Amino acid sequence: MIPQRPYGNTGLMVSALGLGAGQIGDARLAEADVARLLNAAVDAGITLIDTARGYGLSEQRIGQHLAQRRNEVVLSTKLGYGIEGCADWTAPCITAGVEAALQRMRTDHLDIVHLHSCPASVLAQGEVIRALEAAKQAGKVRAIAYSGENEDLDFAIDCGHFDGFMASLNLCDQRVIADALPRIAGKGFIAKRPSANHPWRFAERPVGDYSEEYWLRWRAMNLTHYGHPWGELAIRFAASIPGVSSAIVGTANPANLAQNIEWLQSGALPDYWVGGLRAAFMQHDRDWRGQL
Repeated sequence: MIPQRPYGNTGLMVSALGLGAGQIGDARLAEADVARLLNAAVDAGITLIDTARGYGLSEQRIGQHLAQRRNEVVLSTKLGYGIEGCADWTAPCITAGVEAALQRMRTDHLDIVHLHSCPASVLAQGEVIRALEAAKQAGKVRAIAYSGENEDLDFAIDCGHFDGFMASLNLCDQRVIADALPRIAGKGFIAKRPSANHPWRFAERPVGDYSEEYWLRWRAMNLTHYGHPWGELAIRFAASIPGVSSAIVGTANPANLAQNIEWLQSGALPDYWVGGLRAAFMQHDRDWRGQL
């Protein structure tokens, strides 16, 4: 089974590998296929399911296919926008977003709720944080969190209001390892994009592709894969970093999910491998910022 780790000091336990549920929000996917994927993930020991208001049908489908297994999963979502009749990044939008997520996912509480890439200037006003804290006090949310990068993430950490955080962490995006993780001891941390958008798929620079920036970094770092598939090295690297509660992988393909689980179950990378991969990033880092 997949190891379970504490999500900071919240009392929540999450699987070391989580499922990013963005791709299952695609309306072109058949409901039967979504049901198989979600149930296969839970059957395999994945307890953390991460979604967002902006992920199409994702929240709705999680509720439809996992409501009967609610006590087996930790539900994480992200919000702050997209509520009809409410301005984005306001207290009414946060409050209504929590209620909408509860209804969509057919539950009486949300385990983790992130403010989704909320600007530091908005956080500083305090309104959205107070609204999320009120939802927690009402028992509708167990842990309040922040998902974002760079200066916005720094502000969220320093303000002291959040139980956990989410940011990009992978072979090609390592800044948070030294900058953020040491400052959030006792807090939960979810690593997103642990596979760095799979830049090794491309022999040439994938201009305009989502993975272009990571491809440039990967090539510049001239990494060794220690005789293992790049995907395996990436998953195990992210899960090996101290302070990471869970690394979430997004997929709608059951075979890819099974492969990621198998790689994760191979265990932590040897310390000297992690050290080599860290040294390569630090040597070639050209002010490489966290990718949204």
